[in-house]
Amino acid sequence: MAEAADIKGTAPSPARRWLRRTLTVTVGAPLLAGLLQAPVSAAPAAVTAPSAVAAEDATGSKTVDVSIDTLTPNTPVEGDTVTLTGMVTNRGKKPVTDASVELRVGPLMTSRSEIEQVTGRTGYRDDSDPAPVPDAPTAKIPQLGAGLSAEFSLSVPVADLGLDGAGVYQLGVSLTGQTPDRSYPRVLGIERTFLPYQPEPTEKKTQITYLWPLIASAHVSAETATDDQQTPVFEDDALVAELRPGGRLDRMVALGKDLPVTWVIDPDLLATVDAMANGYRVKNGSLHVPGTHKELAGRWLDAVEKAVQGHKVVALPFADPDLASLAHRGKDVPGSLGHLQSATALAGMTVETILHVQPSTDFAWPVEGAVDPAIVAVATSAGADKVIARSDSVRDELPYTPTAARPLGDGSTTAVVSDALLSTVFEGDMVRSENATLAVQEFLSQSLAITLEQPEKQRNVVVAPQRVPTVAQAQTMATALRGLSGRRWSQPSDLVAAATAKPDPDASTAVPAASRYPKKLRDRELPVQAFRDMKTTRDELNDFKVVLTFPDRVVAPFGNAVNREMSTSWRDRTREAAIYRDNVQGYLQRLTKSIQLVDKSDLTLSGRSATIPVTVQNKLLQGVDHLVLRLTSNNRNRLKINGERIAELPVKVGAGHSQSVKFDATAAVNGQVPVTAQLYTEDGTPYGKPMSFTVKVSEITPTVMLVIAGGVLLLVLAGVRMYTQRKRLAAQAAEAEEAEATEGADEAGESEGAGADGPVAERKKNGADGPEQPSDPTPDTGPESGDPSATGEKVDR
Repeated sequence: MAEAADIKGTAPSPARRWLRRTLTVTVGAPLLAGLLQAPVSAAPAAVTAPSAVAAEDATGSKTVDVSIDTLTPNTPVEGDTVTLTGMVTNRGKKPVTDASVELRVGPLMTSRSEIEQVTGRTGYRDDSDPAPVPDAPTAKIPQLGAGLSAEFSLSVPVADLGLDGAGVYQLGVSLTGQTPDRSYPRVLGIERTFLPYQPEPTEKKTQITYLWPLIASAHVSAETATDDQQTPVFEDDALVAELRPGGRLDRMVALGKDLPVTWVIDPDLLATVDAMANGYRVKNGSLHVPGTHKELAGRWLDAVEKAVQGHKVVALPFADPDLASLAHRGKDVPGSLGHLQSATALAGMTVETILHVQPSTDFAWPVEGAVDPAIVAVATSAGADKVIARSDSVRDELPYTPTAARPLGDGSTTAVVSDALLSTVFEGDMVRSENATLAVQEFLSQSLAITLEQPEKQRNVVVAPQRVPTVAQAQTMATALRGLSGRRWSQPSDLVAAATAKPDPDASTAVPAASRYPKKLRDRELPVQAFRDMKTTRDELNDFKVVLTFPDRVVAPFGNAVNREMSTSWRDRTREAAIYRDNVQGYLQRLTKSIQLVDKSDLTLSGRSATIPVTVQNKLLQGVDHLVLRLTSNNRNRLKINGERIAELPVKVGAGHSQSVKFDATAAVNGQVPVTAQLYTEDGTPYGKPMSFTVKVSEITPTVMLVIAGGVLLLVLAGVRMYTQRKRLAAQAAEAEEAEATEGADEAGESEGAGADGPVAERKKNGADGPEQPSDPTPDTGPESGDPSATGEKVDR
């Protein structure tokens, strides 16, 4: 393999030369004063608890932990002085006495694999670790109590290191001392690092392409506000912490602007921050509150736009889709590959619109550069013809590190194979300065070793680090790249140039078999259910958008949300991914249910025909069209609708309104008839749930209507008769009172003197035919019609 290659032009170092060296040792005076006291005292910050390492080797070479926190300069030349600072910590249970910190310079390293082997060592090995620099002063530590720490600083001129020419050297710092149970000097702890030494420029310089990723997790939901701008609604405001000064994304931009890197950007991140800069809302329980970080987002975007000027920019597909998950879990779910195509189409436009640069969109970057036939097929299905792989996936059995680019498979795809060792060296905990220093020195030493493998031949090496570096990791990466600024054995390049470099004819071009895909990566892939959920959302969206007058208001937010559901950022966040998908699907269903049929109670039809109204309600903020309402009679012999068993009428409802759709119904036989109402799109796809109700048919014939009319007439006449009788009785009572009064008056006249005509006059007054009677009043009724009641009469219960 390339990592095991020998470095040409080098040879094992001869025995250590016993030269007089000047060694400057500095130990803080306050610390020494404390160490000279008994018992040993130290500042609380310098005291650390014993670790489990002590149990492994309580009195051996792991008793004391030695850390190298700084090494400057990291790529020295002639005339420099190398300074190492660090700390020693007693991990044992017994004090260490008469200790000294010593510098050890190893022989010239002959291969990349040897560097890797030294990196993995922990304890002291007498057969491989070099002896201390002879005749050199050391940092003395009289006593180091259990669990206590002491700082050290060692400085030595490069000329006194005894280096045997250009190359990579092992550099060690050890502590030699005694313990109460073993009162003789021995190595109790050691730390190793590397010293790349190339004082003069090499004949050919390795071209190093370093990818600088700007990628973040998804934060934007599918929801938008009800305003005309469709203000986006964020799931949370967590991105603010990364954009603030000192945050991860802030540091990535601040560091990258001065480095020779190729920017690899997820367009969704730019779109998200751009949405923040133009006004956004954030979910807060059931409410959507205004976002308050517009200015912060705007400043970050301005910084990114300035940082990428003059650099190559590669745009990943929108939301950085998980190509391996799609290839292994999603390709069998219909329509899944369509998400990748839409994400790729959106990428270039988004980056160009926001950053005003033309990005490259023909690169695909699977997780950790691991590929197999399915991943390559999926990665290139959306138009990308270059795949960023890694050398631990596409392996070269060569005695050197070949150029990154080479044709893959049938030659239609270019693989840009990044170097695995250089790409993974910064993945650890870089917060600890010890780890950061060791990582920087390993990176620089590996890069020099690559050049020295074939110093007469120029090669192009690509470094693809982790997608989402922490702040500490980004700072360490930047330190390493600055270490190459002298350009003595390397020079910067970009990804586009690396992809077009002349391939090494002996480099591997075979696509790794599926069986070689790492299990640890396969176990972290998105589940099949995730892609099924995406399909459900996509199908419901397709049915929904065709009935809208402004479909773009929902297509874009939901399309982007589905792309985000496929993001690589969901790896190791299974629960959060499922919640996001549920939220997207739930919101879409709430929108689709805003167009619905209003529940209807059972109807009673009186007569042979009637009108059946069905109400369609639209709660959306835009009108709906291209819908059809279908009414179905489940018994054609009893009830027909518009002359048939099934009738359809178009539906068009304005925003926030309802429409009553009326059907003509004809009854043939009395009885109950179930009726079903269902909305459909114009292509015949059911929309929403059906609504059922019952129509009760009760036919009334003309004969029955005549009988009813006659009965009503009789009731009216009886009422009139009762009224006239009461009036007659009242008149008779009044007449009787009048007659009684007249008779009293006549009797009074006779007593004064009766006339001859008295009785005759009385007879004349009464008349021959008796008293006069009042006539019956005329009945207040009109003629009743015998026709049946008007058609269309109905009763809603």
